[in-house]
Amino acid sequence: MPFRNCLARILGIALAFASLSAAIPQQTSWQSEILQWRKDHAAALQKPDGWLSLTGLEWLQPGDNAVGSAPGNRIRLSPEAPSHLAILRLSGNVVSLVPPSGGFPSGLQLAGAPPKEGPLRADADTDRFNPHLTIGTLNMYVIRRENRFALRIKDSHSPALLHFHGLNWYPPDPSYRLTGKWIPFVPRKTVTLATLVGTSYPQPVPGAVEFTLHGKTLRLEPVLEDPDGTTLFFILRDKTSATTTYGASRFLYTGFPSNGLDKPGTLVVDFNRLENPPCAYTPYATCPLPPRGNRLTIPLPAGEKRYHN
Repeated sequence: MPFRNCLARILGIALAFASLSAAIPQQTSWQSEILQWRKDHAAALQKPDGWLSLTGLEWLQPGDNAVGSAPGNRIRLSPEAPSHLAILRLSGNVVSLVPPSGGFPSGLQLAGAPPKEGPLRADADTDRFNPHLTIGTLNMYVIRRENRFALRIKDSHSPALLHFHGLNWYPPDPSYRLTGKWIPFVPRKTVTLATLVGTSYPQPVPGAVEFTLHGKTLRLEPVLEDPDGTTLFFILRDKTSATTTYGASRFLYTGFPSNGLDKPGTLVVDFNRLENPPCAYTPYATCPLPPRGNRLTIPLPAGEKRYHN
């Protein structure tokens, strides 16, 4: 073999080896990030007030809704709770906290302070600022879905928390980490999301991402849950929903596109971060369903699998 050809071949091998050596640390770093994210996701579910602590969702009726463990309460709590905890009075679109005949029980707190009679904040379709009633292991707050109100009940000693058996995942696969084209909507459009409890609510859609996977061009539209936040929220379903993943949907959160929401750019979509909605773990959640355009006809064997078989 001529010296020049031999040298060229050696240089080619050296460059290929250098490229491979550079890619291995990046791959290892990405996989470490995915595994850490999965640990954090499981830890969040297991918090004393995480989704696994959810033990009840009681829809309020007009008038007085007595809450406590004694028979005769409209909302029955576990035997460890006070016999008569409080009354939730629903009048029109206002829920008020009212003491039972014997007064609020000792130890009950509202937003970290002794409770007082009066209206409770219950924002439509978001629970971030709704005040919590706490006593013992219980953590409760009123939620609003359309014009319906319910008491959400959490217990830090719930059976789901005590018997948590870990999450199920597909192995991390870099082929499901994609960079797609971001197409902004100007003006932004609005989608009406249906939920598993039969309600619906509007959400802004700032644009769409297009990407190619296994030779197919696909498109997904996220909603902007928090106008002041920095994440996009994808609600989607794929062919694995009928077999190995939760049937209703899975969620995916991403950062913002490279040039912001209002300009064309790129968006990294890593399906290894697909996660189950709260409804996959508890029947007491009110999860949104994927809009029609986000119901994919291909499988996405990546991210979280079913929790319950």
